[in-house]
Amino acid sequence: MLSGKPGTGDTTAPTGAFQRRPTDFHHWIEDAPDARFAPEAGRYHLYVSHACPWAHRTLITRALKGLQDVISISVVHWFNDERGWNFEEGEGVIPDPHENATFMRQIYEIANPGHTGRITVPVLWDSRERTIVNNESSEIIRMLDWAFQDLATRPELSLSPKDRLDVIDEVNGPIYDRVNNGVYKCGFASSQEAYDHAVTALFEELDRLDDRLSRQRWLTGEQFTEADVRLFTTLVRFDPVYNTHFKCSIKRLVDYEHLWAFTREIAQVPEIRATLDLQHIRDHYYVSHTSINPRRIVAALPAHYDLDAPHDRAHLAGRGVLG
Repeated sequence: MLSGKPGTGDTTAPTGAFQRRPTDFHHWIEDAPDARFAPEAGRYHLYVSHACPWAHRTLITRALKGLQDVISISVVHWFNDERGWNFEEGEGVIPDPHENATFMRQIYEIANPGHTGRITVPVLWDSRERTIVNNESSEIIRMLDWAFQDLATRPELSLSPKDRLDVIDEVNGPIYDRVNNGVYKCGFASSQEAYDHAVTALFEELDRLDDRLSRQRWLTGEQFTEADVRLFTTLVRFDPVYNTHFKCSIKRLVDYEHLWAFTREIAQVPEIRATLDLQHIRDHYYVSHTSINPRRIVAALPAHYDLDAPHDRAHLAGRGVLG
């Protein structure tokens, strides 16, 4: 997720369309004899924000695989201004135990002195080499799924089965472009044309996904995979934030019978529910994004937003999240 004011490090096209810059660190943890970054308990650390959907993916994967005692975490404060993500004292903040950083930019400076790129979370940190292994969430979740099998308490759980990667990637592509990043394209559009294009694409994709989930339990079929994790972290923020704050307003999530039930089923898994912090999420977006909400008023949580309501999806073919 972005550091500082909305759009810091990202760009706006001449049409007013929001453009997300790519991440900078793409090393891999591999269970191989000659690997620079080998899987070890206690060596790696995740820097995350509870507000950020991209970081949320990594927390969910870590929890589902049972890596809490293998990979430690730090959680930044929900407020993100021109100084960037910080570790100021606040509820839910977990300070940095390795570098005693007060700002995430210090972590980037240690890894790459003079770093001029985006300061984002999540960050997968190697405490031995004092460097960033990776800051791309889509790659981090695959490393957590693949590289730590001998250390995970649920090695049998495969979120990114290699024989299904083609199907998973095919599903992930339009969801990333039109939904995960699509809500940001709506919220940070600087022209009516750009907004209209983004919001139309977003809801066309949500319509398509709702239809897909009316016929199958999970996005790729009968098995819960990373594709479901990646969609969930956007959907769970939709009505509390994106529907109002980012003007994703054609429909609410609750208006989609199957997407809303899909979201509730995932949210009711205790390991996943423990990673969800609505206070950090709502305060971050409404208070940090002053270009969108200059008076920093936090909208009321919608009355219909009940993640504990029965999801009624067990009749569909396939296992639950944890089997």
